[in-house]
Amino acid sequence: MARLLADITPLKYSADYRRLWAGLGLANMGTMVTATAVGLEVYDLTQSSASVGLLGAFSLVPVVAFGLYGGAWADAHDRRRISLIASTILWLTTIGIMLQAFAHLGNVWLLYALVAIQGGASSVNGAARSAIIPRLIPPELLPAANALGTMTWTLASLCGPLIGAALVAAIGYGPTYVVDVVTFTAALYALLRLPPMPPLDQEGDDASQDEVKGWRSVIQGLKFLATRRNVLMTFLTDFCAMILAMPRSAFPAIALIILGGGDTTVGVLAAAIAVGTTGASILSGPLGRVRRQGRAVVVSVGLWGLGVAAFGLVLVIAGRTRPDGVVWWALILGGLALAFAGAADSVSAIFRGTILQVATPDELRGRLQGVFIVVVTGGPRVGEFITGVDADWLGEGWAVLAGGLACTVAVAALCRWHPAFLKYDAQHPVP
Repeated sequence: MARLLADITPLKYSADYRRLWAGLGLANMGTMVTATAVGLEVYDLTQSSASVGLLGAFSLVPVVAFGLYGGAWADAHDRRRISLIASTILWLTTIGIMLQAFAHLGNVWLLYALVAIQGGASSVNGAARSAIIPRLIPPELLPAANALGTMTWTLASLCGPLIGAALVAAIGYGPTYVVDVVTFTAALYALLRLPPMPPLDQEGDDASQDEVKGWRSVIQGLKFLATRRNVLMTFLTDFCAMILAMPRSAFPAIALIILGGGDTTVGVLAAAIAVGTTGASILSGPLGRVRRQGRAVVVSVGLWGLGVAAFGLVLVIAGRTRPDGVVWWALILGGLALAFAGAADSVSAIFRGTILQVATPDELRGRLQGVFIVVVTGGPRVGEFITGVDADWLGEGWAVLAGGLACTVAVAALCRWHPAFLKYDAQHPVP
């Protein structure tokens, strides 16, 4: 059993990484509490689900823009300083959200503006922080470190919304936002304790200050990505999973038309994915011994597609009957399929992140991590739109089934295009 559980060696190896991991875990929980509370507050102010949906739209544009540019900053300057500045902006923005709630301003546009600032600062912070980790942990421990990071994020995704909703109901919006303000100080403390992280050249020495900066630097990173197929495959396989087989936008209609149970069923379906992701992270011990990490990515993304397809098949069999109560057999089988898919997605994320960190030269890691943030943020949103359109055209069950199968076929096609990815060796990484 000990060999199955998550490998905590990275926490023992580096005190800096240990503080960063713990601080980020607390900050993630607070972030999810705030995200849930902001959505509830916007709905209270507007009584409109569309207004709540605009929160994602307002955050997406700065995430894309600053994710790319923030990665260039992280490669050109001290990564600790960049992450600390971005984290401070995030902390001050959360204080702003808290103060507007205590002041009862009731201005939804102020909330949109604060969320947009959060999105931009978060993308810069994520690019810099992810590029820091390979400077703290040796390559052979990166899969374990990424599994530990995935575990804290999925736990926050699973528990944060529940805690946020409960706190809003019990103590109101202002005191709920205080939780995020307090927990985020742990992340700031961890960053303050880090040593300087100046940019390095290809030989590992401090880089000169005359290197290209700005958008030309971003383009340089994109050119590297376009010519390094193993690194590029980590992005393309994720596109297959998130764009072709992301069923989340269909959950409300599925709950109403097929499974019954309304909002409670929507919550169960979302939680099922998180349970699978969290379970795979907790039982990630053997992943550190996997050498063919490219093959692991392909298999896990293919299994994600098959899990989503199995969920769609259950929906097709159950039929669009608009039941008065919950169709328990379909909900149980569908939940198990989504949990299986979530577990596969967790494994994929661990190895994709590891390949990106190890196979990318240090002087380009910030820019590539910025692209990674844009992909993992924008891909699911595009996928949710595609699934929603397909559900209106084909029906919810068939749309989900077709998306899962399309993901599996697309991954197989990518392997035909670049079969060398299946032979990617963690001990001899080639970008």
